[in-house]
Amino acid sequence: MNPITEELKQKYRKIKTAVLATLKKVKSHPPRNLDQWFEEKHEQVFENLDCLTCGNCCKTTSPMLFEKDIERLSNALRMREKDFVQTYLFLDTDGIYAMKSVPCPFLGEDNACSVYDDRPKACREFPHTNQRKMHTHLHLIPKNVLICPAVYQIAERLKELN
Repeated sequence: MNPITEELKQKYRKIKTAVLATLKKVKSHPPRNLDQWFEEKHEQVFENLDCLTCGNCCKTTSPMLFEKDIERLSNALRMREKDFVQTYLFLDTDGIYAMKSVPCPFLGEDNACSVYDDRPKACREFPHTNQRKMHTHLHLIPKNVLICPAVYQIAERLKELN
């Protein structure tokens, strides 16, 4: 396990029970301002966090790719879609395309994405903490808190929703 993931795992153990309890409560009775609350916390956390110092998401997970993502990336790389799929992707058990390799083949040594402007939708939206209809994304927090320091910081603040 990489050092960032291990550190997040250790830290999350201390708040996991409270986070899960709050998420359960919020899922059953979402506050009216839930989207706004998450948007504010997301902005606050990312004001002080630079993803290029981490890159853990790209180092540890493979995003889902949809047809539009495949089309956009293959065009950007000047490849035929068939060749892009064969080179970079596999079809998972749910019938969804994902990257064959982790870390992502487009992740540079400096944690920058070489296809940033054309990256998949899942990458664009990660860590999914500033989405509309956040109540439908709450199930991602316990998973993503182990990947992303920003999600951990937001999870720490969930007690404010009580």
